[in-house]
Amino acid sequence: MASERAEIFAGAAVLAVAVGFLAYAANSSGLMTRVGETYPLTASFRGMDGINIGSDVRMAGIKVGTISDMRLNPQTFFADATIQLRKDILLPEDSAILISSEGLLGGNFVEIIPGGSLENLAPGDEIEDTQGAVSLITLLMKFVSGGSDAPASAEE
Repeated sequence: MASERAEIFAGAAVLAVAVGFLAYAANSSGLMTRVGETYPLTASFRGMDGINIGSDVRMAGIKVGTISDMRLNPQTFFADATIQLRKDILLPEDSAILISSEGLLGGNFVEIIPGGSLENLAPGDEIEDTQGAVSLITLLMKFVSGGSDAPASAEE
């Protein structure tokens, strides 16, 4: 009888820890963010390498939103993204958005650099100043091959 109670108690404790872990993971990944607590913005990138639906959108290193949709625009051949941004973050309309990397071995995320305009972006507006992902292989190839596109100056 006592061993049955101990087994039930141990099972309940394991179940409670599992539910707590799942709730923490869902909250950390943005799955529990309510739609009413965010608003959508759009941006069009030349390349979104390493970014997926659910990727972080950060400002000053702090998560302020997520990527909720990505699709190829057949007219421009750019990647159009929809960003769900926290309602308490009001972006100036001249803000910039770019794909950043956490380092050589880290993943990519979307970074917002706020502008200085007095007018703010409204829900559904487009962030026009974008910069796509920078390819590390391309940078290394430029470095190895001399690194400059400018013509060399003649020596006298």
